[in-house]
Amino acid sequence: MSAFPSLKTRMAEISHLEMASAVLNWDQRTYMPARGAESRAKQLATLAKLAHELFVEQKTQDLLAAAEAEAAGVDADSDQRAYLRVARRHMDKSVKVPTSLVIENTEVCSLAREVWAKSRQDNDYASFAPWLDRILHLKRQYAHALGIPKDGCLYDVLLDDYEEGMTVRTLDPVFTDLKTHTIPLVAAINAHADRVSNELLTRDYDESAQAEFSLAVIQELGFDLSRGRLDKTVHPFCTNFATNDVRITTRYEKNWLPGALFGCLHEMGHAFYEMGINPDYESTPLANGVSLGVHESQSRLWENLVGRSHAFWQRYFPRLQQTFPKQLGHESVESFYRAINRVTPSFIRVEADEITYNLHIILRFEMEQDLLNEKLSAKDAPAAWNAKMQQSLGLVPPTDREGILQDVHWSGGGIGYFPTYTLGNVLASQLFAAARRAMPSLDSDIRTGIYSPLREWLRTNVHHHGKKYPPATLIQRATGKPLSTDDYIAYLKVKYTAIYRL
Repeated sequence: MSAFPSLKTRMAEISHLEMASAVLNWDQRTYMPARGAESRAKQLATLAKLAHELFVEQKTQDLLAAAEAEAAGVDADSDQRAYLRVARRHMDKSVKVPTSLVIENTEVCSLAREVWAKSRQDNDYASFAPWLDRILHLKRQYAHALGIPKDGCLYDVLLDDYEEGMTVRTLDPVFTDLKTHTIPLVAAINAHADRVSNELLTRDYDESAQAEFSLAVIQELGFDLSRGRLDKTVHPFCTNFATNDVRITTRYEKNWLPGALFGCLHEMGHAFYEMGINPDYESTPLANGVSLGVHESQSRLWENLVGRSHAFWQRYFPRLQQTFPKQLGHESVESFYRAINRVTPSFIRVEADEITYNLHIILRFEMEQDLLNEKLSAKDAPAAWNAKMQQSLGLVPPTDREGILQDVHWSGGGIGYFPTYTLGNVLASQLFAAARRAMPSLDSDIRTGIYSPLREWLRTNVHHHGKKYPPATLIQRATGKPLSTDDYIAYLKVKYTAIYRL
């Protein structure tokens, strides 16, 4: 009897355990009462233990080895070979990690998320610092279990979990290139900062009206409520339990109009990816986005290249005016477009403009390495954060809530995650440029509300493949070239030169 069907059955069972964990995580971040955190942490730890043990036990390893031997003559580009490649990559890592470490990491991160949420609300970093210390200790243990590269870079081990094959050595030139081109652009914009105002975005906007407008927009763009839902949370995110069950969240702020809508567009991009994966991959190692950088490219593409475009608002601004006639009735689409694209240093990453956004990422990238390598203690991290903010953005957060406590990622153990946001920005422009070459009518389609051609191009070239191809291969196939900052830099220069009349 062939080993591959038996392996698929076992891997599907493991996937179901992981999806059950995802449901509990989603509930914890949306509806769970705060006092449920301790029990929830134990529930999640139990599921993580069962999934890990089932995966690494000898029977699974034997099935994988037998299936690999059987597939030796199978087409290298087949789904079967891709399935086995991804399963082997996961196995080679997982067998090195003790179950006890999986349990402890899951439980600590689940509890830490609740501590972070309260610490952020109370502006009380001191309560979160010991939990960050514990998480960093666990991440060091994990990196050593997997094996430190010859150059001794712990961070590469964690980064590879989010972006296969990516290293600090590869990222550094990307970040350097971005700084080289964007810092002079920011300086030129700052010299003419008075040409663009965003005051109109800070007026009093009813939250329920924001919610109604945002939901209507993402539905028109293609978000299917029979396959997904939108909820409210502290920090927006997207999660999925199946290709037909994808959940997105956002947050609403009364005096900051872009937050909720662009949060919805961002998470919708993630959702499109998960909904567009080949349904045959359900409950297999191929049934997810290939990397967080590619995943982020989808959210940033819809949030920025579509959602912050002039063409998009030529269609939607009249409707937004009808929703908020008192606040926007006397404004023009031009003033609104310029306002949502205003460049100005800000404390909050998720509210940053397209040009300064990457400076927020570089700050976190540098701090994560210092924290992981014990060059910086969790206790001293707020002061280091503020110093880096002052150096890179010329700002010092007035509180830790607006500084080091603003992001949920570290509380969930997401060390090594942040660089994928900048990779997403770069890849979004690269993919959008390829889509525009394939569809010369793309801009007019966006202006007139025809979104299906872009959705279908992305589904065909990115989403459908799931994890079948490594990230670098997928991008080469979709755009005809490897990762490059060229399209992103050109996009920023053209767009902001026009907005600021440079």
